[in-house]
Amino acid sequence: MAIDLKDVQSVYKDAGSNIIFATMDLKRQDQAADLEMIQDLAEHLPAFINSLNVRYPDSGLAVAFGFSRKAWDYLFPDGKRPQELEEFEPVVGPKYTAPATPADLFFHIRAKDSAVPFELMTLVMERIEDNVTIIDETHGFRYFEGRAIIGFVDGTENPSALDTPDYAVIGDEDPDFINGSYAFAQKYSHDMAAWNKLKTEQQEQAIGRKKFNDVELEDDEKAPNAHNIVSQDNKDGIEHKIVRMNVPFSNPAEGENGTYFIGYARHWTVTKRMLEGMFTKSDRLLDFSTPETGEVFFIPSLSVLGKIADGESF
Repeated sequence: MAIDLKDVQSVYKDAGSNIIFATMDLKRQDQAADLEMIQDLAEHLPAFINSLNVRYPDSGLAVAFGFSRKAWDYLFPDGKRPQELEEFEPVVGPKYTAPATPADLFFHIRAKDSAVPFELMTLVMERIEDNVTIIDETHGFRYFEGRAIIGFVDGTENPSALDTPDYAVIGDEDPDFINGSYAFAQKYSHDMAAWNKLKTEQQEQAIGRKKFNDVELEDDEKAPNAHNIVSQDNKDGIEHKIVRMNVPFSNPAEGENGTYFIGYARHWTVTKRMLEGMFTKSDRLLDFSTPETGEVFFIPSLSVLGKIADGESF
């Protein structure tokens, strides 16, 4: 059974230019009503996306929608579960902790024109707002040259464009959920004043790359806990990759600056080991970046969304 990219939600392309991230909880007042709402959303979401792509063909609209472990078990208690879907547990390091902030539903909506994500999110909320409580909504943007808000080019160490589906999309190791993906969402705030006090060379040592031209430093030029060292997963001597997307967000008048990290992976365990490396080895970037949220979600294939819409069992 081969991966069918026509059946895959948007989990392996770029993060977008104008982005809305939203996490929310089901109110859990009536399981049957919550399930009916999800079935209705699963039926209408692909049509909403198709309609907007027809109306605004140059917008580059891309969407990923998914469920946490606790939402999946609540909505589909008698169904099969994606093999690696679990509730995220805090990663506790000697200096810093990656917190677990449970949520049921996740949306990553992006397009070139900011009006298009706004329109889609509005259409979605009209159908689900009575059954959900919003936990977080973050609006992000593409920074200069695709850089993170801390000034470094983002995504350089992602797989090549041709290979990204192999790292982001579940394969025949889980045939019931092939063409799905595991998304890890984590929101960071940055102490930009402290970061900007560093000399450029010190920032480069912290990241492990040159700031201007994005060339990787030699190992002996990096800090021992440089970000691109401790965030790697080299289990069994093999470098395992995910598709990373770091989205800047900011309220500059309020001095709020941050990064919304979203990592899409074929195997959640790869992302999990990367996080463990960052926090147990005290990633130098964490001296300037505070994680505020963290949850793992399953992004179902379009065919699984169709089964949900039709009330079919897994």
